[in-house]
Amino acid sequence: MSIILDGSPASEGIASGRVFLLEWGVPVVPHESITDELVDAEIRRFHDARAWASERLKETKASTESRLGPVEARIFDPQILMLEDSAVIEGTARYIRENRLSAQRAFELRMLELRAMWHRTSHPMVLDRLNDLEDLMIRVLHRLLDRNDPTDLATSGEGVIVVASNLTPSLAVQLDLEHVLGIATDAGTRTSHWAMLARSAKIPAVVGLGNVSTIATEGQEAIVDGRIGRIVLEPEQGERSIFEIRQKKLSVWEDEISVIAAMESVTKDGQYIELRANLDLPGEAKDARDHGAVGVGLFRTEFLVVGRSSMPDGEEQFQAYRHVAETFTKGAVYIRTFDLGGDKFPMFLNMPEEPNPFLGWRAIRVCLDEPELFRTQLRAILRATAYGDVRLMIPLVNDVDEIRQVHALLEEEAARLATEGVAYNAGFKVGVMIETPAAALDAAELARYSDFFSIGTNDLVQYTLAVDRTNTRLAKLYNPFHPAVVRQLHQVARVGRAAGIEVSVCGEMASNPLGAFLLMGLDITALSMAWPSLPEIKKLVRAIRIEDARSSARDALAAATSRDVIECLVKGIGDSVDLSVFSGRWSLSLPG
Repeated sequence: MSIILDGSPASEGIASGRVFLLEWGVPVVPHESITDELVDAEIRRFHDARAWASERLKETKASTESRLGPVEARIFDPQILMLEDSAVIEGTARYIRENRLSAQRAFELRMLELRAMWHRTSHPMVLDRLNDLEDLMIRVLHRLLDRNDPTDLATSGEGVIVVASNLTPSLAVQLDLEHVLGIATDAGTRTSHWAMLARSAKIPAVVGLGNVSTIATEGQEAIVDGRIGRIVLEPEQGERSIFEIRQKKLSVWEDEISVIAAMESVTKDGQYIELRANLDLPGEAKDARDHGAVGVGLFRTEFLVVGRSSMPDGEEQFQAYRHVAETFTKGAVYIRTFDLGGDKFPMFLNMPEEPNPFLGWRAIRVCLDEPELFRTQLRAILRATAYGDVRLMIPLVNDVDEIRQVHALLEEEAARLATEGVAYNAGFKVGVMIETPAAALDAAELARYSDFFSIGTNDLVQYTLAVDRTNTRLAKLYNPFHPAVVRQLHQVARVGRAAGIEVSVCGEMASNPLGAFLLMGLDITALSMAWPSLPEIKKLVRAIRIEDARSSARDALAAATSRDVIECLVKGIGDSVDLSVFSGRWSLSLPG
């Protein structure tokens, strides 16, 4: 009998294969004592394992750089440096020499000691360095215990579906992509760094499955659907047939993409809708353009800092921003300044311990408190404005004082560039993300200091409804069609029109067919989304009339419940669009 588990989609695509259980955990190390005459030999054995691990990491870094670029390859640097750290080397040798312990036991104890020390001195959510430490422990201990590398998939003989509790970025990029067809994990979110890497590598992935690693068995047949966020274990003939049909549809769809990408994004009655892409990494820019994006509505910049032990310099940032700007020479590129905090904590920042980090020190609050970090980024973005229509987008703004401070910093950095003779576009634009009810209610004041608004519906929904969007247990309560959300969208769109500034949406609601239909009906005519969703939303745009969308939006604004909102939208779309194409990926059924 088949087992169906639903989680969250992390990387689009569908794949079928045998389960490979990735048990990426620290092995049990027996307590072993050695005699005096074996001390030197054990120390040499430790150094041999350390040298092997260092060489393996350098090889993996080189292959990662050739496949994904220097930014992603950099995530191995902390582990390589850790292997040269005297605290690791001398501490392990001392345990062998003074306590007569085996090399594996001495290394384990020293690393556990360092982990406890870092736990005491760092925010418990600063996982990057602890993940590096654990990765290193696993790698070296397997070598010392004469065990196979857990990530070696070459012996599987066929493509596999990797099933794990969770992945770390360094683990994800070293998986042999020739053998990995799909990934399914108990934990993680779409914004997990490793999930971004999976999307870059076009590997279907599902996260937040809860307990798939304990339910699945090695070699079991599995289907992973990264489009709807589902894994089917031991699929029956019915599930296999559905899989085959979906694969054929996806294959046909892939063939259509280039044709659709070249089409104009205009409704049946002549309303142009600008479709832009959300990017996690610079390398996605070409894929986005090929899928029909005319610009970038959200370029997330956290890839530059998460997993780093030191702050990125301005030149590195500038090159990343310039690359995207030059990819979209005819479209606008909205670069979001660092949205740190929440679930993104770089190692070089001393983040405070907070009971609820999503309501704590994050986004613009962090940047204004860390002027060296923020000024370096602002300066790099300003330099990139010389290479395209690059605009600065400030996240989680609640108060006009925050945007005033940003303007003051920008004026100072622009003056410095001018004095130094560094090129930039003096007419650059700055806008804010509307992500909280406070910002939506205060939109008229924020508009006085903004060249544009970009509504981040992911956060706006979670903060309006007090529902953590990463909590799988609360997934059914996370509802972008709640009347309170709809009315805030209307409020912001109305304020933007009155102020004469553009209002766009860059949250996932823009890639939901009913969501996009509602947004267009509210006269929000610039939508940004994950680039794989662009062609199907363009098909939606070309299939509807803007007047039907406006009529449906007016009815939705008067609706009393989420169910009523959805009914208005489904009725408004009518026979124009086959919503069954989207079923499963989005919850389009009526709630209740």
